[in-house]
Formats: sequence, structure tokens, C-alpha cells
Amino acid sequence: RIAIVSNVTGAVASADELGGADYWVRHVRQAVRFADGMRWLESEGVTTFLELGPDGVLSAMGEASLSGQGATAVVAALRKERSEADTLARAVARLYVRGVGVDWTAVLGMATAGGARRVELPTYPFQRRRFWLDSAADADVTSAGLTPADHPLLSAAVTLADDSNVLFTGRLSLRSHPWLADHVVLGEVLLPGTAFVEMAIRAGDEVGCGRVEELTLQAPLLIPQKGAVRLQLVVDGEADESGRRSVSVYSRAEELSGDQPWVCHATGVLGGDAAPPAEHESAVWPPAGATPVGVDRLYERLDGMGYGYGPVFQGLRAAWQLGDEVFADVRLPEESAAEATRFGLHPAVLDAALHAMGLTALAEGGGTRLPFSWRGVTLHATGASTVRVRLTPAGGGAASGTAAGTGSDTVSVHITDDSGRSVASVESLVLRAASPDQLRSARPQSREHLYRLDWTRRPSDGSLPRDASSSGMVAWVGAVPEEIARIDTPEGTSTYRDLADLEAALPVGSSIPDTVVVSLPRTPGAVTDQVRAATEWALSTLQSWLADERYATSRLAFVTRGAVAAEGVEDLAAAAVWGLVRSAQSENPDRFVLV
Repeated sequence: RIAIVSNVTGAVASADELGGADYWVRHVRQAVRFADGMRWLESEGVTTFLELGPDGVLSAMGEASLSGQGATAVVAALRKERSEADTLARAVARLYVRGVGVDWTAVLGMATAGGARRVELPTYPFQRRRFWLDSAADADVTSAGLTPADHPLLSAAVTLADDSNVLFTGRLSLRSHPWLADHVVLGEVLLPGTAFVEMAIRAGDEVGCGRVEELTLQAPLLIPQKGAVRLQLVVDGEADESGRRSVSVYSRAEELSGDQPWVCHATGVLGGDAAPPAEHESAVWPPAGATPVGVDRLYERLDGMGYGYGPVFQGLRAAWQLGDEVFADVRLPEESAAEATRFGLHPAVLDAALHAMGLTALAEGGGTRLPFSWRGVTLHATGASTVRVRLTPAGGGAASGTAAGTGSDTVSVHITDDSGRSVASVESLVLRAASPDQLRSARPQSREHLYRLDWTRRPSDGSLPRDASSSGMVAWVGAVPEEIARIDTPEGTSTYRDLADLEAALPVGSSIPDTVVVSLPRTPGAVTDQVRAATEWALSTLQSWLADERYATSRLAFVTRGAVAAEGVEDLAAAAVWGLVRSAQSENPDRFVLV
């Protein structure tokens, strides 16, 4: 038997308690003591918790209820809007590595043909070495009349002749930038918001602007598994009175043709003068009085919230809390440190600096949130791969007048090197919730299909196409259109007033026509009356045809004119009939034909 820990008492409930009505009245009316129950289980030595349900709603609450002193884990069996099979497999795997017994024969179907099989693992620990192939060096763009941008994300720059705007171009793919594959959010490879900041800083350097005053992200930029996306970053050629210039970032999938629109991902303002660096901070690290915060299971917890960070983005090494502030050590993996020198501030470094928000009250609200609006971003030193970070909750509004929350929604960031000298600062960063639907809608949609609908005019000789097994019998029901009447009637064709007339003319046991052709009757009056009468007639005809088993091997063909856009829709009543019959075709394949 499995003991039940009550949410009424926070301890094990007896069978007598659960069987009494008084208990369930208390269950409805009194406070839910979920946290007490979790702590009671922890005190009894339980270290692994499994949430059974359609989503991981209680997992985060369960984590917060535990003391955090032991090696505990809360595992959700399913996650909303994720593959059930994959999520359950991950949950079972996590339980197994924590010592929970698993019947792998049942889970993987080892006893069935084609099931999983056991394989031997190496006897030595995984060394986790990087084996990526370094991307080829940037091509020489000077031969194309461009200026090299000398940046990993931006390839070239050119000043446009007509308006003096400065245009930067680039190309991103998992082949040329494999480290981007380590930034997965809600199942999609997403260009981090910190990369937009990095590109804006580089553009500002080109035009003499040392500060990103505002940068608002409007749409996510997904990196395809295959292929690439092209980038354009545009900076206004003329600065205003205060030396400010607007900046915009666009992308378009490389596979799309030239007439497809570019998508605007970010807009902002570059300022003329960089903010002076903050005073040299104390070399004492962590700050006196700060309390250590465990980071051992941070990325496991973030994965459950939709952040699928790979090794390059798992840079948070240690964290501390002092009041409302969070302090953290961030370091790129050794194999990526050399690449950091090519950036102002590597996007993975700045992104990992924000991960400390998931450790404390800054993470209140749950769900998946992404950078939305940056204000007052200044880079003081370049090429850092190891930094110290201070995150402080900040109030105020987002860029461009957008209202922002406080506390968990808005944070200021200050980054220094190991000696306390400033590397970068962000006056205000606003986060915004993201959903799988939002990311899916950002996928590029190509309209360059190999197929398209076309109409080909074909002269008629009065004959109808016939199947090899067809008897050739054709029945016309209703008035024959003038265009058909002028053509010689095909051999074996009979005409009838309506379906009832046809049914009455068919003797018992006689052959049923292979094709019965009906023409839309004309109804005088307003267009709305014509549409109503036509659809009522078509529905009645379809139902009568399907109800008579004698027509099971025959086809009913509806003849219309001006119902489709071959040369323009001229008959709205006939168009409505087409729509109705198309629905019947999908439910009854090969029973109906539209002509």
C-alpha cells in the first residue's frame, strides 16, 4: 500500500480520516498545506518526487517548499505543449539516475521485436570535450564594394549613398555559428536577446555612438536546423540634436525569394556618449554578508521551465544573495573562451549573467520569460570570458513608454572583471513572458511552393472520360446547359427531370449509370435567395444520393458555370454549391465530381 500525505494536515492520513465526510469538508474549506506535506516527506528521507498530471504546475512549488539542504529533485511526468513521449522518457530517465527502480522491459519494449537493447558504456568518465568544426574564415567583402564589419555576427557594412544610412549585413546558421545550438527555448533554437544588444553595440561603434539607450525586441529570431537566415542592421545616417540615431534589426530566411518581406526583430536608439564606468568595486568577492545560493541543479530546473541551455550557455558557476541583490560568477567553457575576444561581450556571457534571476525571488511568476526591452546599455571593456555580475531589481517603465513591472519583471545589471573593473552595465532590462505558440508563429513561411493551382482551357468534343471498367452509361438530371446542348449527346446518355424521375425509371435489377450529371437549377430573385435555394437543393441532392445504395459504385457530377476563379467568380450561388460539395467530397472520396 502507498501512504497518502494529506494537504489538510501536512502529514500521513489514515484510512478512517479519508473515509469520513468531515475530512473532505475540511479539505474544501481549510488552507492547503502542500508545503507542510512536502517538508514532512523530506524529513522522512524522501529525496525524489514525481508529479503526475498534465503539466508541471506543482514541480516549481515543490522545489520552493523543500529546504534545499539535501540532494532532492522534483520531476514532472508531463509538460504542457510538449511531446508526451519525450517528456515522460526524460522523467523516467531522471528517476532512474536518482536510484529509482525502473522496469525497462515495460518502458522500452525490450521483449518485443524491434525494441530497445542494452549497450555497453565506456568504462571511463565522459570528458565533455568540444569537437565542433570551426567555421571558415569570413570571405573578403571588399571586392564587392563593402567594408568588413570584423564581427562574428555581422559580416559587412556600407554607407548608403542616398540617405547616408549605415547598413550592416550578416548571415547566421548552425553551421557557421554552432554555439547558437546551445540556446534552445521552448524547443526552438532562438537567437538570444543578448546577441541583438551585441550587434547594436557594434553598430554604435561604427557611427560614433557609445551607448545603447533603448533596444526593444519585437519578434523572436529562430535559427533553422538547416539553411540560414540573412541579417540586416540599419542605423540612421543623420543624428538628432543630442547625437542619437535610431537602429533596427531585420532578418529573412535564406531560402525565401527576393520578393518576400524582411521581418523586423528589434528597434532602438543609439546614444552619442558612453556612460562613464562605475567606480572600481571592492576586490572582496563575494561581498561581505552575502549568502551562498546553490546552483548545482539550476540548469535542470531551467530545463523544466522551457530553457534548453547547452554547455556554452551554462556559464553560471556560483551565486550569492544579499538583500534584494544577487551576485554571480560567470565563465565561458574553456573551449569557447578564445572566441570571446572577437566580441564586445559574448552573448553567452551576458545571457548566463541573467540566469542568476532563476535562483531567487527575482524568478517569481514562473513560466518562460525572455528579454524584451533594454535601456542604458554601455560596454566598458571587450573580450571578457570570465566576469562577476550584480543583479538588482529595478522599477520603472520599458522603452518607448511601454509600462513595465517591478521586481521580477525589471532588473539592472552591472558586470565587472575579476579585479572589479567595469565590463558592462545595463540600467534596466524588462522581461516578458513567451509561449510556444509565439515562437512557432515566428518560423519563416515560404510561399515558393512547387505546386500551384492553374486552369487550362480545353476544347470539348462532346465525349466524357471513361474508366476502363465503365459501362459508359451516363444520365443527365435537370436542364442541360446551353453549352452542352450544342454538343452532340454522348452515346448511352439519357436525360431525366430530377433524381426521383431517374429512380422511377430504373427497373429492378437494371444497370445503374456510371455517371449521373446534375446541373444547378436557376432561381430568380435576390442573390441571397439564390444562394439559399442553391445550397438547399445541393444538400438535398447529396443526401438522397448517399442514402440510395444503388448509387454506391456511381459518381454524381455537379455542372456549374462561373463558380470558381478561372476567369472570375460570376455566380455566387454556384460558388456556394462548390463549397458544399467540396466538403462532401472530403467525407466521401470518389463519390462526387465538380465540373
